[in-house]
Amino acid sequence: MTTDSPLGPLFNWLNQQIVGQPHLTERLLIAILANGHLLVEGAPGLAKTKAIKTLAGGIEGDFQRIQFTPDLLPADVTGTDIYRPQTGQFEFQPGPIFHNLVLADEINRAPAKVQSALLEAMAEGQISVGGHTYPLPELFLVMATQNPIEQEGTYPLPEAQLDRFLMHVEVDYPDAEAEKLILRLTRQEDSAQQVEAITELAQADILAMRQQCLQLHMADSVEDYIVQLTLASRQAQKYDDELASWIEYGISPRGTIALDRCARARAWLQGLDYVRPEDVQAIAHDVLRHRLLLSFEAQANGISPNQVIDRLLQRVPVA
Repeated sequence: MTTDSPLGPLFNWLNQQIVGQPHLTERLLIAILANGHLLVEGAPGLAKTKAIKTLAGGIEGDFQRIQFTPDLLPADVTGTDIYRPQTGQFEFQPGPIFHNLVLADEINRAPAKVQSALLEAMAEGQISVGGHTYPLPELFLVMATQNPIEQEGTYPLPEAQLDRFLMHVEVDYPDAEAEKLILRLTRQEDSAQQVEAITELAQADILAMRQQCLQLHMADSVEDYIVQLTLASRQAQKYDDELASWIEYGISPRGTIALDRCARARAWLQGLDYVRPEDVQAIAHDVLRHRLLLSFEAQANGISPNQVIDRLLQRVPVA
């Protein structure tokens, strides 16, 4: 990201607070600009929660964390009608989903009904309770997390529901230098030293930035490249027989739309007024890895979605 980008100061500030995870912080900003939601997967202690909580401190908006557990109910997320004896009427009590930035922590620990309630709110931008519909904020971002280590007692998200996330981001451990910086930052916070503040970015500015991303020039050749990438996942035999044997079901049209939006957001963050094939390739893994359903043969041979996407990028020519 260029330093003269309107979001450059926010990006730099986030990376000062969230050390060693620039990929995650950039994807959070792309998700805001592309008006989508994130599924973040990584081991405990990799600053997933801190990342979105810190982001909430840099923009004009409120933050809410929902800790998903097996005993959670849909109403615990969306809210419900509560009877008021004083008036003799039911009154809607909004749930934690009615915030600008929402952390759905360990989403795979909640049962299917709760997951569906959250994902419906994400897709529709509204919830319905007792015959009434309630709109969610215009600036609305859900970051759901999954722990890849523990699978006992979890409810894996079905592939059809995974498709509703704009991106599936994988986070890894920081390197040695970043780990040292984390130690120093933690000591600074624990000793109550003042952490550098930042002027909050107004919601109106973020909404204006979204429109600027949509207005970026995209050449027909880049648009064709996006379409061919998704079509190649459905018609892989035209490109590579081995690739075809790896894919059970290809990428849906949601994947095409997500590639377009995320490539536009990344190009805008780079300070460009047009979208390049490099922008599509840079976000391809995060946009597509959860939209591919691998065959039994691929899983048996230890083939990962990342390897399939690598092969797609190799085989589909840039126009």
